[in-house]
Amino acid sequence: MAYQNTDGNTKDSDEESASRFLKRRRFLHATGAVAGVAALAGCGQTQDESTETETSTATPTESPTATPEQETGPSLQEKYPGLEILSPEPENAQAAQRETYTHFITPREEHYIRNHYPSPQIDEQEWTISLTGLVDSEVDLSMEEIKHSFSTESVTHTMQCSGNGRAYFEPQVGGNQWSFGAVGNTVWTGTPVSAILEQYGGNTSEGNFLSVMGGDAPEGEDIFCRSIPMQKVLDDTLLAYEMNGAPMSAEHGFPVRLLVPGWYGNNNVKWVNRMHVMDKMVIGDEWEDGDQRLYTHWQQYSYRVIPEEDDGAEQYEDIPVYDTREQMNRTDEIRNAYMYDQMAKSLIGYPGAGQTVTPNPAGQIEVLGVAWAGDDRVDTVEVSTDGGDTFGEAEFFGPAAGPNSWRQFRYVWDASPGEYTLVSRATDEQGRSQPSTISAPEEQLRGIENDKFPWNKGGYANTAYMPHAVDCTVEEG
Repeated sequence: MAYQNTDGNTKDSDEESASRFLKRRRFLHATGAVAGVAALAGCGQTQDESTETETSTATPTESPTATPEQETGPSLQEKYPGLEILSPEPENAQAAQRETYTHFITPREEHYIRNHYPSPQIDEQEWTISLTGLVDSEVDLSMEEIKHSFSTESVTHTMQCSGNGRAYFEPQVGGNQWSFGAVGNTVWTGTPVSAILEQYGGNTSEGNFLSVMGGDAPEGEDIFCRSIPMQKVLDDTLLAYEMNGAPMSAEHGFPVRLLVPGWYGNNNVKWVNRMHVMDKMVIGDEWEDGDQRLYTHWQQYSYRVIPEEDDGAEQYEDIPVYDTREQMNRTDEIRNAYMYDQMAKSLIGYPGAGQTVTPNPAGQIEVLGVAWAGDDRVDTVEVSTDGGDTFGEAEFFGPAAGPNSWRQFRYVWDASPGEYTLVSRATDEQGRSQPSTISAPEEQLRGIENDKFPWNKGGYANTAYMPHAVDCTVEEG
């Protein structure tokens, strides 16, 4: 059933700090100091987005019991020297350098941060998650129970902010101007949500949803909430409490976040404090309070593909498919696609933008990068050294940790001195490739057509390869 709705740059000193950090990390890789992590082998919207209440016999956990980090503590840049800070509060930051995308595992210091409110400082021993809705027993789960009363699993997941690439939209759209760096590949460890639902008699029938709420909203603000289809919950969704083998930082969701492998970061709710089993997405008056959309905002109004002609997104209780690209092709059933499963995308990590590189003695340069495709496997990656006129196939190397993790690729380039524009193009196992460019708003596209990605008001899910191109200079060897 559908409902109609009408509704900066870092300083030089920060760059130098990031450079020093990256040099140190390269040394650690060379010496094997990060081998343990490798062996273990996962956001974006404007500032006006928002959140629940439905009647329940169980009392949802209240919002954070502690205040955001004091100003006397280390700065965000000091804590994350590998990031470019877009806003210090709420914390939003992306990878500062392309080199991040030459490695398989992304360290937390380089993993993007996307927050709607300041990160809460939480006492893990006091934190609980309420399980409510269509369950035999409503319960408040402690972190001790979540960690030690169920099985533990780890998954390597390429997590990408749905606004990654927003900075390349023309005309520009509002919100944090993410370019290429709001994506990272990390090992997440936690408890399968399916085990918790089984333990407490959750109704896991096909067509049901698990609506998951975050505990970061200040009083009076919308609560971040996402409705995840039950089949995905049962397949591989975790309540994650470790990132690369260690507890997460506050900015990444400590003490617990939802981990939805292969899906855009907006589905991976941080600081989880309630899970509600229901027979539809959060929608309608029962989840709202007057003019304030307590729980519906980030599910129904935001993270949707809305072209220039639409005043707002059409709302649905359910949709027939969750593959985002397929949604975009089925506009007769889903007028405005939801940001769920990630689409095929790739990034060149070396050479970096504006970099001058020297060929090896054989006159060759090795182009390095990563590619991913959400729930699907990346089938091929092609590289062009002439601005997209011609392409050659790259080869994969490094770990293959499943479809939810990116693959590293290399392309051996016989390079002559000169100025070049490099691009990469990924194709998934269903034969769907990245488009070349972004459409103009007046074209009013809702899906990928004619090798164009649809311009949309939220600046979401940009997979076009030409905006992500890298200009570099090749000098004499």
